[in-house]
Amino acid sequence: MSDLRRRPAARFRLARVPILVAGAVVATAVPFYLEGFWLQTGLFAMSAAVGAIGINLLTGSTGQLSMGHAFFLAVGAYAYVYFAAVPEEGARHALGGLGLPTPLAAVLAVLTAGLAGGLFSPIAGRLKGAYLGIATLALIFLGQHLLFNAESVTGGYNGRAVPPLELFGLVFADSPTLVILDVPFGSLERLWFLGLLAVLGSAAFARGVLRGRPGPAMNTIRDHEIAAGVMGVPVARFRAGVFVLSSMYGGLAGVMLALVFQRTVPDHFGMLLSLDYLAMIVIGGLGSVGGAVIGAVFVSVLPQLLTRYSDALPLIAEPGSGGVSPAEAARILYGAAVVTVVLFLPGGLAGLLGRLRATITGRTSPARAPEIRLSSSPSPSPSPDTRS
Repeated sequence: MSDLRRRPAARFRLARVPILVAGAVVATAVPFYLEGFWLQTGLFAMSAAVGAIGINLLTGSTGQLSMGHAFFLAVGAYAYVYFAAVPEEGARHALGGLGLPTPLAAVLAVLTAGLAGGLFSPIAGRLKGAYLGIATLALIFLGQHLLFNAESVTGGYNGRAVPPLELFGLVFADSPTLVILDVPFGSLERLWFLGLLAVLGSAAFARGVLRGRPGPAMNTIRDHEIAAGVMGVPVARFRAGVFVLSSMYGGLAGVMLALVFQRTVPDHFGMLLSLDYLAMIVIGGLGSVGGAVIGAVFVSVLPQLLTRYSDALPLIAEPGSGGVSPAEAARILYGAAVVTVVLFLPGGLAGLLGRLRATITGRTSPARAPEIRLSSSPSPSPSPDTRS
């Protein structure tokens, strides 16, 4: 009987190999066949996936609600520009810069985002739930003030041009011209492969953290803080450390976003971006690396598709015309998706896929997805058995 039960699972594991190989082939071939719009949309999704993995480690796996993730994306994006840009001379409002090699600038930008998270980590280590969410909300207002007023660093309202990344002699820009198999490779085609490596590396590292020794400790802090303390888990230290790690993920996502946009603009790193990231992890599935990627793709691609096909879709009007714009329609749709997930799919899209997999393999259904606890009081203990 046990052999019969193992056969569907074994067949499923064997089927994963050709699926992964086919996925790798398709991902590699995409730049050779798709136009710039789809490549840019895919790169936006990759950047969002990296940032979503980071906030899912904090919120989904450790139970810490953060509403300031956009701040760390801004730190990563602007730090990269400042470290890599050559300072201007003779201008009335000169823009500063260190002119460092761009790979070094990217690494330092991620570390700077981690440093910003480290400065906030004493607060993150002592607050939880809605209290931490309100505290991180202040980071958004602080960040917006700095981005608009520190003009020598950020360029103010108009932002700054982003220096293209140059790695091993390859410039991730439209020039110099690069042609592969009769296909001109511009900045988007070159960044596509770099984005794939960033997503795969970020996902692999996060899975390693969750499957290693920190993972159970993070989950215990999320589910029952008192039990974690009794078991000897340094709760405040873990919370602070995960907050720094999440900040570094946000910094890397900011660097990727800046390279795709080719210009940093303060308005992009506001409250709505932080809410987008919370929507990503709820829709995809709290505590799941794959769920974070799925939710990031859904939330980041939907506005682009609605903008692309706004003429053919009902009830959607051009921005500024008085009707529902594509961006507003996208927020309405994935707002409805969040409500649907909370009510009917507590494990998100990743949980739904997990149940389908369990049905195919004949295993028991996966465990219930974690919840975001907004209150600071411990969960009530179950009532004793009253049966005689």
